[in-house]
Amino acid sequence: MHQIYVTSNPKGAERLPPGIVVSETDLYLRRLWGEPSEDLTIQPKYLVTFTVGIAQKANIDAAVKKFSENFTIMLFHYDGRTTEWDEFEWSKRAIHVSVSKQTKWWYAKRFLHPDVVARYDYIFIWDEDLGVQHFNAEEYIKLVRKHGLEISQPGLEPDRGLTWQMTKRRGDREVHKVTEERPGWCSDPHLPPCAAFVEIMATVFSRDAWRCVWHMIQNDLIHGWGLDFALRKCVEPAHEKIGVVDAQWIVHQGVPSLGNQGKSENGRAPWEGVRGRCRKEWGIFQARLADAEKKYYLDQGITPPNSTSV
Repeated sequence: MHQIYVTSNPKGAERLPPGIVVSETDLYLRRLWGEPSEDLTIQPKYLVTFTVGIAQKANIDAAVKKFSENFTIMLFHYDGRTTEWDEFEWSKRAIHVSVSKQTKWWYAKRFLHPDVVARYDYIFIWDEDLGVQHFNAEEYIKLVRKHGLEISQPGLEPDRGLTWQMTKRRGDREVHKVTEERPGWCSDPHLPPCAAFVEIMATVFSRDAWRCVWHMIQNDLIHGWGLDFALRKCVEPAHEKIGVVDAQWIVHQGVPSLGNQGKSENGRAPWEGVRGRCRKEWGIFQARLADAEKKYYLDQGITPPNSTSV
């Protein structure tokens, strides 16, 4: 008897005939009855996720209504409260994942594997405290396609919630990809935070970019600080394919709801402990990335970039 062993199959599935292998899936909801081929009246092309607590219920309701039926809606609940969302008709079609006191990057690493979201052209990974009065998701997608953006975010209303000049909305254009920061902040005009840079509060990834970014997300570092400076490694040329969409813009309301899910220690407020870990993780991530790149170059017999060795 001949045994099947196909080396080109996904790892672990070598003993299956290639014709039965389904290596990618989706998040489409299906019926328990009827013909499988008739389950779906529409196949959403995009995915939007929000990491939420019940205190931001009204804000999320407003945000979800900016996304058409072309989007699968997915809520990650960090406070364990899901039934209260049933009052919204859209919630009945949404996917709800409830795990207490976790961040959106923790959820993303565990529930948004590239093979699971492979059907979606774009993946929106958003915070819960975004004002969307001036945002339309379909129009946003059109601009992303037009300008060839693989990683992007909406522009931020200029006077609120700004950390970096790059994310500041410009009223005279559809998209921008470069900016000017404070003196000494950018070693190269094509590098973050002056280009090839968006923040992680309202990031939008193409399917291909997300496949790379997912692998870069660390399993134990859950806040994502520093990730925004490294996103450029997943697209080339990064200063052309990463940008901010000005014509579809949002407001960062700066609600510290997840921060308040932390634990008070040594007289410090819960959010202080959360913020402290954010900073610590940023340093850990930077060191890991630098060490990994250095090891790669050395293993290849190449002098690492920026090396002082002769």
